[in-house]
Amino acid sequence: MKIIVCVKQVPDTKDVRLDPETNTLAREGVQSIMNPYDQHALEEAVRLKEQLGGEVTVLSMGPPQAVEVLRQAISCGADHGVLVSDRSFAGADTWATSYTLAKAIHKIGGFDLILCGKQAIDGDTAQVGPGLAMQLEIPFVTCVQKVREANDHELVMERMMDDGYDVVAVSYPALLTVVKDLNVPRIPSLKGKMKAKKIEFTVLSAADIGADSACIGLAGSPTQVVNVFPPPPRAGRAILNGTIDEQIEQLVEKLAVYL
Repeated sequence: MKIIVCVKQVPDTKDVRLDPETNTLAREGVQSIMNPYDQHALEEAVRLKEQLGGEVTVLSMGPPQAVEVLRQAISCGADHGVLVSDRSFAGADTWATSYTLAKAIHKIGGFDLILCGKQAIDGDTAQVGPGLAMQLEIPFVTCVQKVREANDHELVMERMMDDGYDVVAVSYPALLTVVKDLNVPRIPSLKGKMKAKKIEFTVLSAADIGADSACIGLAGSPTQVVNVFPPPPRAGRAILNGTIDEQIEQLVEKLAVYL
């Protein structure tokens, strides 16, 4: 089985700040990590490889330093890493990102399964996985919380819903987005770390993947952030003092005016 895992390097949530001029996340000088949801996608890909055989290729779109998340993925059991990196990709929205990743996957070659995290913690849109499937014209299942059965022809899984879960079967090729309930990511092995230090990654530019310049980066993004601002402070706050009983009496008095 040939599995592709899409991973993203994101700013550590403890160190997030916005660029006031571009209204995008400031990434320079900010510590970066692998998107947490993508770690679970990677773990499931490695488990499927161990069960069914095949290989796992990790794909990331980002600046040159994003190669570090590929190195982390190799140390956890992935076989190959591909970085799609070009200054013209900067500022891409979810549509332009999906387009770029699809072009890169066409360049990489055939696949059976693509795994993505449900969403990235820096954007929280959950749109790239489904958007990528639409670009590739393949079926997809979102919010996968458990893989029940896996064989060379299809997967049977549980898709998380608001009031429980659906049981869904899908044949290959297909794309899945996964949630954190799916598994517990493994700790990199010493052998994996040694392999990650030595491996050479494939780096693809916009020209390498044959991307249309009108469809990539900020210029090719149908959606753009116009303004970013903190919500206005709420007025009319009240602090209740005294014992629990006294505070309950005060709360009842304040709520009575709305009856």
